[in-house]
Amino acid sequence: MDKKVQKVLEEKIFEIFDKQNEINSITNSLELLSYDKNSFRYGIIFGRLYNSFYYQYRRIVKRDPTADEFSEFIQILKQHEKELLGLEF
Repeated sequence: MDKKVQKVLEEKIFEIFDKQNEINSITNSLELLSYDKNSFRYGIIFGRLYNSFYYQYRRIVKRDPTADEFSEFIQILKQHEKELLGLEF
């Protein structure tokens, strides 16, 4: 994985901890989610990271990521799995 992209992804992961209040505001404002807000919250978190991964490749490397680079992205998520799933909402 491109080192610049990896650095940005690591920063984005830690940024999520600072953005918990924003994520909570979004999910709490949607009444229809009252039964499963945590799944939606995790959807927002992983969606942000997935979007950032693709955006950074296009911005920094000027191309879409390869299948191998996507596998490396998955490995980064696995490295931070406990932290991300341990977020308190």
